[in-house]
Amino acid sequence: MPSAPPPAPPVPPDGLRAAAVALLNLSGLGLGYALMRRWGLMVACWLVTGVLLLVALPADPDGVSSGVVVGYLVVLVLAAVHGAVAGLRTRLVWPTGAPVAIALGLVLLAVPAGGVVLYDMARDEATEQMLLDRLDQADRLVRAGEGRPFAAAENGYRQALRAYRDLRADHPDSRAAGKVPDRLKTYYTAVGAAYGQKDYCGAIPELTYLRTVPATIGKKELGTLAEWPDDRLATSLYECGSQGLATNATGWPELFGDLLNDFPDSAQAAKVAPAIGAVVDKAANAVRGSDPCAAVERLRTLGTQVDGVRSGQAGTAEAIAQQAGRATKSANAGVYACGVDQYKDGDFDEAAQTMNKFVADNKSDKRRALAGKYAIAAEVAGEVPAAGKRLPTLASGGSISVTIKNDSPHAVTVYYTGPVTGSLTLGACGSCTTYSLLEPSLIGFKPCQNSARHYPQRTIRLPVGTTYFLHKSDAGAGTTPASDTVKLRSGYIYTECAYTTKAFGF
Repeated sequence: MPSAPPPAPPVPPDGLRAAAVALLNLSGLGLGYALMRRWGLMVACWLVTGVLLLVALPADPDGVSSGVVVGYLVVLVLAAVHGAVAGLRTRLVWPTGAPVAIALGLVLLAVPAGGVVLYDMARDEATEQMLLDRLDQADRLVRAGEGRPFAAAENGYRQALRAYRDLRADHPDSRAAGKVPDRLKTYYTAVGAAYGQKDYCGAIPELTYLRTVPATIGKKELGTLAEWPDDRLATSLYECGSQGLATNATGWPELFGDLLNDFPDSAQAAKVAPAIGAVVDKAANAVRGSDPCAAVERLRTLGTQVDGVRSGQAGTAEAIAQQAGRATKSANAGVYACGVDQYKDGDFDEAAQTMNKFVADNKSDKRRALAGKYAIAAEVAGEVPAAGKRLPTLASGGSISVTIKNDSPHAVTVYYTGPVTGSLTLGACGSCTTYSLLEPSLIGFKPCQNSARHYPQRTIRLPVGTTYFLHKSDAGAGTTPASDTVKLRSGYIYTECAYTTKAFGF
């Protein structure tokens, strides 16, 4: 049998070769193992690197977890150490010289280093895209609020504003942050859209909110936008307040008060007192129109509302107070015209109340005496509507004597109107009694004819013509007045007798 071939002579150790294998394995591709024909270990390196790529790609803003990175580096170091040990006594397939292999290893180290750089760039781009998505989400919130009531859209506006703020504060060098200033201009325009549509009342909450934006995003960041809502809000407060003032709506005194206190030196604030004065003038002129009672009520309301307008400036406050006083004074003066109008319209109960109030509240008014005549005539006409066909005058006296007696145990007030209007009160007849309900209908019934009684009485003189009398007893609740219509003629002496009856024991 032939003898076995002699064993290959051992490879002398070569430190440079070991270093070359280690450097080639550090590339993560297992090339050091490939040059030693250790294919399984090379494939293992490929698998580890492939797993890393699967985990890391596509790049996202958070990057790869530190555990994965550390694990991969440990594998590379182990591959390099193991390759160095194996390459110390193993020949390389190619290149034959260790220095060339070392140079190749150094060149291939650029692969992982370049990969790290490219990965960082990809991650930065992913971060930029994430920030641009946040910007787009904020923009969509702003667009979603357009055309909706501010109360419904406010939450979305606030979310968008916080997103803009965070982009500028946390990522000031990003592309998304660079777009925020233009977005803020759009934001202000969108939130304050009602003002552009001349919906001044609707613009007030929107513009008031925009004045709070500098507390979220500083004035320096906003620039001229920080002052953008001020003049618009002043205009909206004035216009909305003026609309409420003109239409007798509620809430306008508070709007004018906000304008005067928040923007005291504005041109809009300077128009408040004249605007109020113009409305007071219009209401005062309406007292002479077709509905003086409505004008009086309007003036009274105006007086109260204007008195509620608050201003921190003495001059403006004084001017507004003068308008409030003028409205109240005009209302008091217009009560007379209201009473006359009520009387002419046949609203005699209201006319009596109105004229009695005028008499009580206007002690020195020259119309007070005639107002009293209207109150008396309205009392009579309330029971005898025909009496209201003639307007009362200040006329007094006449050629015909009328004696009025009281045959009642209660005091009686007698009102009369016709050519002459007046009233008088007769005290109770102490010896008189109340008649039964049926007694006045009996034949021979003659009140005020008992010579043994002393009847309280008064004699007045009236002109010829129809006079309407109304007797009211002070017997209390449940009493019913009595009326009498008399056509007075010359040559006669007339007597009116007041008496009371009761029914079924009442």
